[in-house]
Amino acid sequence: MKETTFIHRLLMMAAALLVISCSSEETQAQEQNSETMSQKMYITIDGKAFPVQLVDNSATQTLVAALQDGDITYEASDYGGFEKVGALGRSLPTSNTQITTQAGDVILYSGNQIVLFYGSNSWSYTRLGRMEYSTQSELEAFLKAGQGNVTVTLSLSSTTAISEVSADKPSSSKAYTLQGTLAQAGQKGIIIENGKKIIK
Repeated sequence: MKETTFIHRLLMMAAALLVISCSSEETQAQEQNSETMSQKMYITIDGKAFPVQLVDNSATQTLVAALQDGDITYEASDYGGFEKVGALGRSLPTSNTQITTQAGDVILYSGNQIVLFYGSNSWSYTRLGRMEYSTQSELEAFLKAGQGNVTVTLSLSSTTAISEVSADKPSSSKAYTLQGTLAQAGQKGIIIENGKKIIK
């Protein structure tokens, strides 16, 4: 009788643990599905931009709000043979957890430094997002891994401005705004016409 009761209790405990495990997996799946922002950020180095899928937390919300006022540019350098790190010039709210990073991760360190990983490291960080790229070699070339300092620009658009427009035909007299739209007749401001900036 005692043995039957013990087995019954053991089966009940196993069933309870199974329910808790399934519930935990469901919660984690829901968190993973809702953790990304619809807003993407772009990282530009030497004229080339990589999109970043941002996670949704207080740090990324604060960063996106700052980027709505304008791009942020900073200097980043190699560290440890696995990352480019640089001071953002401002502080963001942290929600640090122990993370083992992967190549492509964009991380907030110490509240005011952005870390762009081309390798892996384990530390207490706040995750910001992940760069979208094709291959490891493409990522390393983009970040100029191991090649010293780079100038990094963070923005909410992959193109910040138009510096030059080449006309399809030399005789073309079409004019464009800095945003790349066709300028209207009599439009005032900086206009790009035949590849040259003109102030009207």
